[in-house]
Amino acid sequence: MVWISFFLFLITLTLVIWQPRGLSIGYPAVGGALLALAIGVVTIGDVAEVTSIVWNATLALIGIIIISLVLDEIGFFEWAALHMARFAKGNGRLMFVYVILLGSLVSALFTNDGAALILTPIVLAQVRALKLDGKAVLAFVMASGFIADTSSLPFVISNLVNIVSADYFDIGFAAYAAKMIIPTLFSIGGSLLVLYLYFRKSIPAQVDLSHLKNPEEAIRDHRMFRLAWPILAVLLIGFFISESIHTPVSIIIAGAAIIFCLAARKSEAIAMRRIMKEAPWVVVVFSIGMYVVVWGLHNAKLTDLVKDTLDWFMAHGLLATTLGTGFLAAALSSVMNNLPTVIFNALAIAGTQADGVLREAMIYANVIGSDLGPKMTPIGSLATLLWLHVLGRKDVTITWGQYFRTGVILTIPTLTFTLLGLYLTLVYFS
Repeated sequence: MVWISFFLFLITLTLVIWQPRGLSIGYPAVGGALLALAIGVVTIGDVAEVTSIVWNATLALIGIIIISLVLDEIGFFEWAALHMARFAKGNGRLMFVYVILLGSLVSALFTNDGAALILTPIVLAQVRALKLDGKAVLAFVMASGFIADTSSLPFVISNLVNIVSADYFDIGFAAYAAKMIIPTLFSIGGSLLVLYLYFRKSIPAQVDLSHLKNPEEAIRDHRMFRLAWPILAVLLIGFFISESIHTPVSIIIAGAAIIFCLAARKSEAIAMRRIMKEAPWVVVVFSIGMYVVVWGLHNAKLTDLVKDTLDWFMAHGLLATTLGTGFLAAALSSVMNNLPTVIFNALAIAGTQADGVLREAMIYANVIGSDLGPKMTPIGSLATLLWLHVLGRKDVTITWGQYFRTGVILTIPTLTFTLLGLYLTLVYFS
């Protein structure tokens, strides 16, 4: 049964990543789950348990993406990106830094998938409008893609991985954010440093901003633009009080998404039918299906291998536990995708005898490794696959070999730096 579970997972993941003939990611995931049920790798009870774990994360992601698409339609993100470019006042290196900071903000509030889907084409259009050469264009788009995942740590809603882990271990929005403040600052700082050092020779010293339009020109619906600010403010407040009012974040996000959709009905700039069609509904079946297949690995006792490794880390102290768990999650994420990895490792963590600060180290290091580790390979996260797809449609080709060489160099120091930030948080603020 062990080998059957493993090969079923491998085949399912291969089809999800490969997507032969444009096959939707939902089909192999559901097919793998049904096959796992048919051969007895999992039970109906397992499916029910998986659904109870991932429904909040899945619906939250869909809601955030719908909100992001509405904001994109009214020019919200383009307006912000143009302001970032104007703030740089023609300084190419400063504009590079501002693009990274904007990407961090978008990823934190609108998920890493939202940043990859929406911000990447905006950044690409702007650097092309500035008539930058190929190396400079690559530097800016690589930075926007890298930061989408490395800055998706601060809030539960910043990454699907975060929501799944927080739900599994029953961590509230505010409690999660409090633990991730310092690691997030370390991650953004580390990302800025490694991206600048790696691409410094490709970044132009000066750019001609006359080629860019004014930020106000990007706004396609001023009524919706003004309305967006108070809705987003209430949404953010709702996140922080969600625990005290015993309300899942997906319900709060869904409420904001409904308000945006109702307000957008009167807007000529927003094609709601197209937005609803582009919403990632397939993620619902993908999430449940993929996690059912992963549960089969757990039933086959494969999570015991990870559990034994975590026990070894734990025996060597807090620093070893933090770094070891983070790099283990990163390595697994880079080869088997971060969505299966986070729940696979969570099941292993639950099986250990860790408690107190060591248990916190494992939980949060697993999230950090699953958020940052995928940047080492093109298959590590759906956000990266989506980012590569967006670039391909815009005639920007990044080979897997080229991505891997760059990804490893950029990710390892950033991941190390971020995990050290978590270690300091646990030592001084737990």
